Amino acid sequence: MLTNLYFVRHAHSTYTPDELGRPLSEQGFSDANCVTDLLKKENIDHIFSSPYKRAVQTIEGIAKFRNKEIVLVDAFKERLLSELPVENFSEAITKVWEEDDFSWQGGESNTIAQKRGIHATLQILKNYTGENIVIGTHGNIMVLIMNYFDKKYGFKFWQQLKMPDIYKLSFNGEALIQVQRLSELSKD
Repeated sequence: MLTNLYFVRHAHSTYTPDELGRPLSEQGFSDANCVTDLLKKENIDHIFSSPYKRAVQTIEGIAKFRNKEIVLVDAFKERLLSELPVENFSEAITKVWEEDDFSWQGGESNTIAQKRGIHATLQILKNYTGENIVIGTHGNIMVLIMNYFDKKYGFKFWQQLKMPDIYKLSFNGEALIQVQRLSELSKD
């Protein structure tokens, strides 16, 4: 009996320094409607999300369509790269992906962020065997979770993600059987 986790990377958001409350942009709301349309074809049983507004807003449509509550899970929030804004994001993110245990001041290493995400993922696999679960999340933490099950999902994979993006991970118990991209939602 397969358990399917639909990891949904949030749609484009309007930048604000408030990480928790950053909302979707106009394009993000439009793309979130596409996410809803795609997920309507799936028999979704449960919906979980990062507490960040942009992640919740991306999956609100499917929650309303299925009449399901969105359960907020802190472990699915984006990895904290650094306590303070970094000077060069590209260099900072490359460094943490090159060295799993490295972290910037006040930030999370890949190892720490992955453990957080995996703990929550394994709990869902244990508690909802055989069901279809949507998880609204973010690019880095999603790829770190995928990387735990298959090392081919790494930095280069993260770099090619879209906003939004949906990956269906099918499991037999805790064994990853298949990964399928639902579709290409965002414009390049």
